[in-house]
Amino acid sequence: MRASHLGFLGEIGAAREALERGDRDGAFARLERAHILGQLRFFDHVVAHVWMLRVARLRRDPREIWGQLIRLAATVPGHLFGWLPIGNTGGADVSPLKPMPIPVDLQRYFEGFSLRRQIVRQWTLVALAVVAVSLWFAR
Repeated sequence: MRASHLGFLGEIGAAREALERGDRDGAFARLERAHILGQLRFFDHVVAHVWMLRVARLRRDPREIWGQLIRLAATVPGHLFGWLPIGNTGGADVSPLKPMPIPVDLQRYFEGFSLRRQIVRQWTLVALAVVAVSLWFAR
């Protein structure tokens, strides 16, 4: 398991603990950190936004709910086409297109990260899925 995924899981765990204490703002702050790490992996990125949507609902914050729904819809094309504003905290209070500085303690997870390599990997997976589905239907 990649270190970035472990860091992501740690932030999600800290957000859960904050929610259990009733600290919705603290939970959201941890989810923003999880979102930064989640940008490194498609599934983690989606999970971060789902959790942010959950907390927005608990806060009864319509602006944040709407913002998370938009960000969830944009996650797939964002990963496929490389529209990832690295460092962005993922909340509705910031532009979904604005890159932001990565917190110092999270920078180590981004060492060796290449957005170009990630895009090539993801398009390769899409192509393999298309071929697999085509072969399955061709039977």
